[in-house]
Amino acid sequence: MKEKKAGTGHTDTKKASDTANLFGTEKISRILLKLAPPVMLAQLIQALYNIVDSLFVGKFSDSGLTALSIIYPIQLLMIALAVGSGVGINTAMAAKLGAGNKEKSDEFAGAGTAIAVILWAVFAAVCRFIMPAYARMSTESEAVIRDITVYGRIVCVFSFGLFLESIWTKVLQAEGDMKTPTAAQIAGAVTNIVLDPILIFGLFGLPKFGIAGAAAATVAGQIVAAAVVAKKGFRKMPAARSLPGLSKTIFRLGAPNILMQSAYTFYILGLNLILAGFSDAAVTALGLYYKWQTFFFIPLGAMQTCIVPVLSFNYAAGNIERCKKTLADSVLFGLMLMAVGTACFVSVPAQMIRVFSGDALAVSIGKVGFPIIGISFLPMVTSLIFPVFFQATGFGLKSSLLTVIRTVLLFVPLGYVFSRFGLNWFWFAFPVTEVITSIAGFAFYRGFLNNAARTPKNLL
Repeated sequence: MKEKKAGTGHTDTKKASDTANLFGTEKISRILLKLAPPVMLAQLIQALYNIVDSLFVGKFSDSGLTALSIIYPIQLLMIALAVGSGVGINTAMAAKLGAGNKEKSDEFAGAGTAIAVILWAVFAAVCRFIMPAYARMSTESEAVIRDITVYGRIVCVFSFGLFLESIWTKVLQAEGDMKTPTAAQIAGAVTNIVLDPILIFGLFGLPKFGIAGAAAATVAGQIVAAAVVAKKGFRKMPAARSLPGLSKTIFRLGAPNILMQSAYTFYILGLNLILAGFSDAAVTALGLYYKWQTFFFIPLGAMQTCIVPVLSFNYAAGNIERCKKTLADSVLFGLMLMAVGTACFVSVPAQMIRVFSGDALAVSIGKVGFPIIGISFLPMVTSLIFPVFFQATGFGLKSSLLTVIRTVLLFVPLGYVFSRFGLNWFWFAFPVTEVITSIAGFAFYRGFLNNAARTPKNLL
């Protein structure tokens, strides 16, 4: 037994040393090139199966496609709770690793499973109860209401796979393991893509489940993904008496991310309600934008994921210059990559809409809206990376304020004001919001450099 423990200790020490070398001394560009591709591949697969989901549902019924657009904010809220909690664990682990405390890092990792199960149980119970009322608040079409209720209840009640996979993935990413989460995402996506047509259209002798089949395929993919990361991501639970303290730290560090993602839920819901005053086709056009946005935001999403442990590690180690370099390089890469999305949204909007829907009104609305939204992609790089920077360095208030400015004070109010001049004007809420948020982010960053950089505080 002693020899086994010694071997395990040597392995843990080597892993900690490798993590320190990667996050603490490697060139930032090389870190991003090493860590980002697996995350980008995972998110690409995720985006593809979201797009495939919409393609199959769109072919099955127009009401189903509208239902997916309306249920999207609820799914974002679910992801916000799951991924945001995981980010809290990721940040705490990276900070402890940066301070050389591997044992405490493992305690934070071990608390993740209990947090995931509790969050899932509460979320599933609430959503099953409120789903019909949410559907009726969003549309008057009985067919769409039925589809929202069926799809929403299945993806929410059986979302335990999503919660567990999100927590275990962040545990692994905190230690520099991007390959296992990528494998999990691929396995989950393939499961979803394969099951979608089988369950929606009733292939191979199975009944035709329609939109319920799409929901079942989604949760099946999530469960498969959770199973893949379970072996490496699951850690021994810490003592019960330490769970409240660990959970408090995790949620304090993860709160900005949860708030940021949750705010997306409410601002998209608000925008949907504004557009519903024009037509269901306008709601569908916005929903299809977010489907394509998921695809084009893969590089930015990967950047956000990869810089969190790098920033937390180096800030805890007192290396402020490296934090500044990480931010500068990630913004530069983000701008270069997001320019591709801008070019597509500006040049081929009608073709992008027609991939999912042949509705002439939706295409007409998208031809105007997509190019205007597309020009917002470049300022969106900084408006989204600054909150991640402040979250990872322990300045949760700054991160939360940027999120509130963007999603609460700007998006919906500006969307409402612009919509008073007509539907075409509504879309200008996007670029105006991103520019103002970026300006606020730069102002907060100057304050960080003038004050916090001189006296780095303890992340935890």
